[in-house]
Amino acid sequence: MAKRLTLIFLIASHLFVSGVTSNNLTIENKCDYTVWPGILTSIGSLSTSTSGFALKKGESRAIHAPSLWSGQIWGRTLCSINSTGKFSCATGDCNSGEIECSGRDSNSPRSLVELSIDGHNINSYRVSVVDGYNFPLQVVPQRTFKSERCTDVSCDVVDLNQLACPYELMVVDEEERPIACTNPCRISNCYTSSSYTQIFKNACPTARVDNGDNNYFACPSSTDYFITFCPSLTPIPTSK
Repeated sequence: MAKRLTLIFLIASHLFVSGVTSNNLTIENKCDYTVWPGILTSIGSLSTSTSGFALKKGESRAIHAPSLWSGQIWGRTLCSINSTGKFSCATGDCNSGEIECSGRDSNSPRSLVELSIDGHNINSYRVSVVDGYNFPLQVVPQRTFKSERCTDVSCDVVDLNQLACPYELMVVDEEERPIACTNPCRISNCYTSSSYTQIFKNACPTARVDNGDNNYFACPSSTDYFITFCPSLTPIPTSK
């Protein structure tokens, strides 16, 4: 028994020293509707405990991301299960047919968080709308000491769906209501600024809006992250 306890302690110590710890990724839904977060782990990284679930309005859930984890987090909207039991979503669908994405990526417009956790060094993160936009989101690193506060990043100045998406890029539901905005960079692989990318940049000044932007924000390795779907929007200025 003593030998077994010693072995367990040594294994646990090895995992701690080698960096196999976890960072908390808390996802909160402030949208007026249910959102189904999707999580895609990069090849070679340890997976999170889940790759997809439902968050009702006002709900939040903490996900433990292992050290040396990298991947993507986004939200799926207008999801349902058909008569054959297949799960699908109007925006952000990962095409798995289930609530869990299970390693499947999305090819529909979505607001996206890209995050890379390095248990020994520096984390990198950003918000991206290169794949398009389906609702506002924000990433707030959680640090204990103010001197180590990292940059909040977001896409929430205006709601692109309701206020700024050009008609030709708009994705609508069966009742012709806008539910997402397509970024032409997803289709044309654009690397230069255009009137379209400027619209996305105005709505998402700290986010990646085209393929020419490869910048990330950095934060110490022990940082936890708070990801909010539909944070409070900044009021639109009105001229007097």
